[in-house]
Amino acid sequence: MFAVLKTGGKQYKVQAGDILRIEKLAADAGETIQFDEILMLGGDAPVVGAPLVDGAAVKAEVIDQIKGEKLIHFVKRRRKHSSKRTKGHRQKLTLIKITEILTSGATKAAPKAAAKAAPKAAPAAAGADDLTQLTGVGPAAAKKLVEAGLTSFAQIAALSDDDIAGIDAVKVKPEWVAQAKDLAKG
Repeated sequence: MFAVLKTGGKQYKVQAGDILRIEKLAADAGETIQFDEILMLGGDAPVVGAPLVDGAAVKAEVIDQIKGEKLIHFVKRRRKHSSKRTKGHRQKLTLIKITEILTSGATKAAPKAAAKAAPKAAPAAAGADDLTQLTGVGPAAAKKLVEAGLTSFAQIAALSDDDIAGIDAVKVKPEWVAQAKDLAKG
């Protein structure tokens, strides 16, 4: 029994027990992951998906996060320019071992792709407001306000002059307090 799965923009023909090097996934060593994009199941009765096989999945165990071999990209411009440049990198990969192939009844739990960039900052708590709506408060100042314990407009609106003087993390401006009172009302 084999399966053809798709991950990281590539297709792999796998059997139980195979060890693969695939594009980096956001998983730690020892975790079990499941691939839901199965293009084909082979064996005694082959099944070809259109484009995917419904209910099929491949389970695998993450062995390690590794780096691939060094790739060198050499560019040489001939004739009048006579310049050359060498660049190289090592691709980040995930080493996995295929544990089983599920032909039907698999639950949808796609593996998480590796994060390329940090996600945009969200409010810290459910009751927190977006403090960057205040004039002059950017992401860095909003982070400092949250670290100081100020997460909502109501908290900022309730600050007295003595409270403002006691905050060392960021200088709270009086216009922020006035704007927070308006925004807290709705």
